[in-house]
Amino acid sequence: MTTKLEAPLKREIIINGEPYIVTIAPHGLKLVPKGRRRGYELEWQALVSGEAALAAALNASLATAPAGKPLGRSKRVTRS
Repeated sequence: MTTKLEAPLKREIIINGEPYIVTIAPHGLKLVPKGRRRGYELEWQALVSGEAALAAALNASLATAPAGKPLGRSKRVTRS
């Protein structure tokens, strides 16, 4: 028999040699570098609906942009 998740559950994990705190709560999960306040949050609804997978795929596609096309803000080139 499983236990209902009614209060946040925190655990420390090591990712690539760095400590993180993962908090599993009734509304979702949060992954934060140890000693920091900001991190990654994911609501259970986004995970179940597929929104999280769509966002991950979009971010992956942006990270693999064709060579010569900079990501982010582009600089304007003026000719004299």
